[in-house]
Amino acid sequence: MDADANAHVLEGGGAAATGSAGGLAYWGPAVAVSLAMFIGVIDSTLMNVAIPSIVADLDTTVTVVQGAISFYAMVMAALILPGGKLSSMYGIRRLMTATLLVYGVGTTLAALSWNVVVLYVGWSVIEGAAAAVLLPLTFTVLLVSYEGADRAKALGILAGVNAAGAAFGPLLGGAVTTFASWRWGFGVEVLIVLVALAFVRYLPEESLSETRTKLDVGGTLLSVVGTTALVAGVLLAGRYGWISARRPFAVGDVRLDLFGASPTVWLVGFGIVVFAAFVQYERRVEREGGSPLVPVRLLSNGPFTAGIATNAARSLVLAGFIFVVPVFLQSGAGYTAFETGVAMLPFSVATFVASIFTTDWRRFVAPKLLIQGGVVLMGLGVLALVSQTALDATVAQLAVPMALVGLGLGFVMAQLIDMTLSSVDQRDSAAASGLLNATMMLGYSFGTAIVGTYLLRGFYGGAVDGVLTAAGAGVSASDRGALVIALEDAAETATKETQRAVLDGLAPAQRELLADVFDAAIVQAQRETLLLLALFVLLVLLVSTLLPGGETDSGP
Repeated sequence: MDADANAHVLEGGGAAATGSAGGLAYWGPAVAVSLAMFIGVIDSTLMNVAIPSIVADLDTTVTVVQGAISFYAMVMAALILPGGKLSSMYGIRRLMTATLLVYGVGTTLAALSWNVVVLYVGWSVIEGAAAAVLLPLTFTVLLVSYEGADRAKALGILAGVNAAGAAFGPLLGGAVTTFASWRWGFGVEVLIVLVALAFVRYLPEESLSETRTKLDVGGTLLSVVGTTALVAGVLLAGRYGWISARRPFAVGDVRLDLFGASPTVWLVGFGIVVFAAFVQYERRVEREGGSPLVPVRLLSNGPFTAGIATNAARSLVLAGFIFVVPVFLQSGAGYTAFETGVAMLPFSVATFVASIFTTDWRRFVAPKLLIQGGVVLMGLGVLALVSQTALDATVAQLAVPMALVGLGLGFVMAQLIDMTLSSVDQRDSAAASGLLNATMMLGYSFGTAIVGTYLLRGFYGGAVDGVLTAAGAGVSASDRGALVIALEDAAETATKETQRAVLDGLAPAQRELLADVFDAAIVQAQRETLLLLALFVLLVLLVSTLLPGGETDSGP
């Protein structure tokens, strides 16, 4: 670590230099950033649950509201690298205060939305931009506020809040949507912002750099363009396919000829090319003595790159898990949004507890082994869920598999974040936090897109196959694919409400047949998707072999 940088940051009142390990002032920074992380994480999951209510209230369509969610993810992902740089340019306390205030304005506007445009501005744009600064800033604050075992504990708490918030979102969203209004979900976020602001006074005042640095404008533009292309490509994969186009691609009334390829191929390919140019540009800025958005030395730091690769793969698994489990519970088992949140509580609690109480275990077991043990637990939990996948699955039956996944995730996150960020110098902590969060966001985007597409494609395909089998009809592969697309376009039948709407228009015999087909299709699709998720867990285990060391941490 850079001792001079540490001293400079902490002399402004940082807790690590002067606080008492048991005092409120000492743990104040951890409380502030944990609250900031919590509101950033619950935002998307809360919105997903509230979609039907928002559609009815604002007199819009499901596609438009889903577009707001996608645009939020794109704004946050595009701005997260430059957002991570800001703590090297401005005082940490002032930056956190300003960002929380901006976030509060956005969530207040979203709560008061009188039409979809206001919702887009408040939630997708303002909150998305503020979250892009908040997420990397949370890690940076803990790096400069704590050292040793306390830093590991603080990062473990933050990791637990991250995962627990992702699972708590549906519970909160389901509760406020069921018993009050979706607007109260954003109202709760306003209250959390106000509480977080009360703890900001415990943060260090100074920036991470003694000399005022300038924003790397060229690097910012390249990172924004590259990230936007990657995320947009991933978001379009579910509709248009990953490689070959499943349907024609049109912008407005203009159909674009992409030579039979999906727009995902072009956008992801373009994003990769832009990021290659970004790396070269950053090298040039560094050679010329400038302040690059991402110091190239970070990319040559083996322990750090291994850490962000493992964390990105872990994010892919978590995103897929958070997507497919609630979808099945609501679409197949008939749970309400609130009941779904209750069913996922063992996952949330186990993640939070393991993240907090296993940080000291590195004194006895090497962090790498703890991480890999956690990955194995996650895999066992996912495989256990396969055996419990049924339409009559109860909360009690799901509790043990959910807890296994949560325990494993807690083991991984408690060690991985600290190991990754502690491998860089203090002067690079802001850029490292930004890069860690950017790759984590890409992992979330890919996980939701890949696993979600696999689930829904399996469901629609299973429904078509079931109907054809019942009718004794045989069709070609291309005709089957056309039927699947037609079913997707006709109605979003992966929800109980739209399934009922389809079934209500049929004769009793047809209704019974199709209901059985839907049930069989969603169960089979869920089992196959969980097996795919288990393969991704194996990927995390393989990537984790790149992590450094087998030594324990015998320090204080």
